[in-house]
Amino acid sequence: MSDLKQQVENVRSSFGQAVASVMATDALQELRVRYLGKKGELTTLLKSLGKLPPKERPQAGEALNALRDQLEREIEQKKQELTRAEDTAVEVGDRLDVTLPSRGRAVGAFHPVAQTMHEIVSIMQGLGYSVALGPEIEEEHYNFECLNMPSWHPARDMQDTFYFPDEKENAPEGKGQRMLEERMLKGRMLLRTHTSPVQVRSMLQYGAPLRIVCPGKVYRRDNDPTHSPMFNQLEGLLVEEDVSFSVLKGSLRELMNGFFERELKSRFRASYFPFTEPSMELDIECVECSGKNPNCRVCKGTGWLEVCGMGMVHPFVIRSGGVDPERYNGFAFGMGLDRMAMLKYGINDLRLLFDGNVSYFLSGRDV
Repeated sequence: MSDLKQQVENVRSSFGQAVASVMATDALQELRVRYLGKKGELTTLLKSLGKLPPKERPQAGEALNALRDQLEREIEQKKQELTRAEDTAVEVGDRLDVTLPSRGRAVGAFHPVAQTMHEIVSIMQGLGYSVALGPEIEEEHYNFECLNMPSWHPARDMQDTFYFPDEKENAPEGKGQRMLEERMLKGRMLLRTHTSPVQVRSMLQYGAPLRIVCPGKVYRRDNDPTHSPMFNQLEGLLVEEDVSFSVLKGSLRELMNGFFERELKSRFRASYFPFTEPSMELDIECVECSGKNPNCRVCKGTGWLEVCGMGMVHPFVIRSGGVDPERYNGFAFGMGLDRMAMLKYGINDLRLLFDGNVSYFLSGRDV
């Protein structure tokens, strides 16, 4: 009999905990079956009465019947509570006030490259720059000729540039062919290799003085673990009277410190670009180790990161934009937004920015 009393207390205790955690009528029905069904825990105890001595059966049966009544009573009380709660929720949901403003839809986060672009543009707008955009399908004239890259320049080789097929051969006879040939005199059509054509187009449209940043996608025949055939650039252009190189250096230091949200050491190295003269490149201290880790995966132990190319705009480019280079001069700079995003957000694989392979995101490393 003592064993049965202990089993009764165990069932009463476990049932009390279970019924308290039930939050829906469906779950409550499952609980009823678990304890009061044909194979329920209480039913199993009732079937065990036949194994007790005859003198103990009446007392044991009374205890089990009392437990059954208690369980049924608590289940009914819980059912009433849940029913009232569910009815109240339905009533509130059915009431609709059409005068309330819409709640809108939840939106996701920005892609890291888009976030990087917004941050850099915001900093440059604080320095007085406006945003200018241009076509991704560009004419050879604007992409190369106006930027002091003649026909023999290696950057115009087929191995670097995505050219569109020459349409002259398939052009229709008559007026359509003549119009097409006139357009082709400006050069072949291509996917722009940089955002620099936007600088020339903006000077032709707005003249000088001018301060713009040009973000956008560019295309080159690169495809390896550290390069993509499509990537994102941002270029800046300032054309005014009596512009000095010190203004360029100060602007870029302000940009880098603002973007990485701390003071960074920087250095400028001489370089070459056909559309600027003189030309330089900007290095900043490693954002990962600040030059203190000889085994740093980001800077390879050098302590420096190359982030930007720049220079004073070549007079030929200013003239191509319809501006008098005798009166105006200026500077230009350009950087890869993908690289800037990887540096700021600690992304160590370029493919994470573009690829749909979920295993890259799960592993966080090359696969």
